[in-house]
Amino acid sequence: MNDFNGLGAFKLDVLKEVGNIGAGNAATALSRLLDKPVDMAVPKVSLLPFEEIAEIVGGTEQIVIAVFLRVEGDAPGNMFFIIEEPSAKRMMHRLLSMAIREQEDYSELELSALCEIGNILAGSYLSSLADFTGLSMMPTVPSVAMDMAGAILSYGLLQFGEMGDSALLIETAFLEGRDMLEGHFFLIPDPGSFNKIFQALGVTSE
Repeated sequence: MNDFNGLGAFKLDVLKEVGNIGAGNAATALSRLLDKPVDMAVPKVSLLPFEEIAEIVGGTEQIVIAVFLRVEGDAPGNMFFIIEEPSAKRMMHRLLSMAIREQEDYSELELSALCEIGNILAGSYLSSLADFTGLSMMPTVPSVAMDMAGAILSYGLLQFGEMGDSALLIETAFLEGRDMLEGHFFLIPDPGSFNKIFQALGVTSE
């Protein structure tokens, strides 16, 4: 994907390194939580306009499960871990040893388990970004929902007002044998937060 909003190759490389370290930390944390090996592929990291997020996960009417949380501190923003419903079932079966059921509804336990996976990912990526920048970036308690992608993104806008116009996409993939379980992790900084992040890194505008 092309660089977005004038963010050059060096800046994107910095964000990719954040994604790589965050993925490694998340794999370690999940392994400890589940008491089993969890491998994660090197994530694909890209920048895209906010309005393209729904298309990445299958369109505005695509049913997804999303973990949403607010980032507070020096560079506030919003985070989403979004996974399509069939992938969520496979993830619960492979990672959490839960039976795959045909019905579309999810129990409170199943949603809580997916929420915890999203929470661990969010914490790992935020920690790596905070370590890189020296900025204070703290996640709020996450919430989880199952709905159309467009409705979930609209909910985030309603809750926290205007979001930034660009998003950092980290395509997260868990490896289980030959199978790859994919999810989409989005960091959407508030207007001005990307500038604060790069200023903290000592990266000047191009």
